[in-house]
Amino acid sequence: MAKKEQLDDETLALIHWCIEVEHHLVAGGATQKQAQEHIEEQVEWFTDMFYEGLSPEQAAKEALA
Repeated sequence: MAKKEQLDDETLALIHWCIEVEHHLVAGGATQKQAQEHIEEQVEWFTDMFYEGLSPEQAAKEALA
């Protein structure tokens, strides 16, 4: 059985932020699958937005623009 990896607080914060972005993308008209795929495909861009201090709502607006 594989040992579970412990994620640091910063990584957990990024994951939760992306989940919030996903909710905003869905509210903006994307399906959940489309939102997840877009975040996965553009993970570096979303990570940059996270570290630049954008809110999940702002990041979703950028993605939907």
